[in-house]
Amino acid sequence: MRCERVSRRFGAIWLMAAFLVLGRVSTAEAQDKGSLEVYGFAMLDMGHDFKQIDPNWFDTMRVTKLPSFEKEFGEDHNTFAGVRQSRLGVRSSTPTSLGDLKTTFEFELFGTGVDEGQTTFRLRHAYGELGAFGAGQTWSPFMDPDVFPNSLEYWGPTGMVFFRNVQVRWMPVRGDRNSVVIAAERPGASSDGGVYADRIELQNITPRFPAPDISGAYKHSGGWGYVRGAGIVRWMNWDDNTDDQVDLTGDATGWGINLSSNIKAGKKDTIRLQFAYGEGIQNYMNDAPADIGVVLNLQDPVRPLLGEALPITGIVVFLDHAWNDKFSSSVGYSRTDIDNTDGQAADAYKTGQYALGNLLYSPVPNAMVGGEFQWGRRENFSDGFESDGFKLQFSFKYNFSAKFGG
Repeated sequence: MRCERVSRRFGAIWLMAAFLVLGRVSTAEAQDKGSLEVYGFAMLDMGHDFKQIDPNWFDTMRVTKLPSFEKEFGEDHNTFAGVRQSRLGVRSSTPTSLGDLKTTFEFELFGTGVDEGQTTFRLRHAYGELGAFGAGQTWSPFMDPDVFPNSLEYWGPTGMVFFRNVQVRWMPVRGDRNSVVIAAERPGASSDGGVYADRIELQNITPRFPAPDISGAYKHSGGWGYVRGAGIVRWMNWDDNTDDQVDLTGDATGWGINLSSNIKAGKKDTIRLQFAYGEGIQNYMNDAPADIGVVLNLQDPVRPLLGEALPITGIVVFLDHAWNDKFSSSVGYSRTDIDNTDGQAADAYKTGQYALGNLLYSPVPNAMVGGEFQWGRRENFSDGFESDGFKLQFSFKYNFSAKFGG
């Protein structure tokens, strides 16, 4: 099975390569009908973890993957190297009577989910739009991608809203100063059974999502930068499929707001800000665990356990500074706080902190080398345990781009 999966991945890559070759052959046609751009970068990350972290996340400072108890992942000090951030994408634009038809297909090599820890195919964007309508997988409107700092670390600020999702979107306002987007997104959520996770009563509960997540955003831009406000609402159900007297069926409504901004503080500085708050929106956060937590209701023999959408707060404050045409730096801080329920385990994730500082050097256009120091801290719910991560990372990045037509 493993060989078959690897074969499928390489088959997808070869299919992509064939598509690019066809794109080059069709350059003359693209000049008449639109444009096609091939872009991406090759990137090496190499560094040292001074503390322990989940081995599948060796090249990140993902705070939720720091130890939840002493020596969970063995001893400290580990040297790492990888090319998992490397990326390849294709963009097209074709004029039509209904407006420009735009498409994006992009992937990287950073395995997650069942492929976590591996260097393997991972889809980022598969998206198209025509006029004011778009469909496919791309950034959620609840997220502001421009808050992400100019960092070397891959995963990014723990308190940032960060999610690429399958969606259908409508963009009724798309001006230079003002824009509006509304989307129906693919729903999904996770739960934490807490101290009762191993109980047989919880083994036959299945999630159900009766409606898509609805998100929207408004952005106002000017010469000084921009401000952006986004919101989301989502419906999460779970069904008890057993025939006993206990009925743990329930539902919760998730909601959230995300306020963000980029402020140009002079010609060389950009301040990136975000404040997010909501309940049951962990699925949309960059680094947060379960959306639903268990609440004790032991006085009721029929429903001794309830589910509750967990409140969460996320903040991001970063400064990107250009020293000159060749040197730049990014420094900042991010934080996530979760209000845990009384049914969660003592070592459940409660608070995460994240900070970094770097120096980047571009000797020529499209080439970059840099060094970065990263810090993270995980704090548990109620057992008093906390763990720190310290990492020094060096990266080499080589961008490429070729455009046909247009």
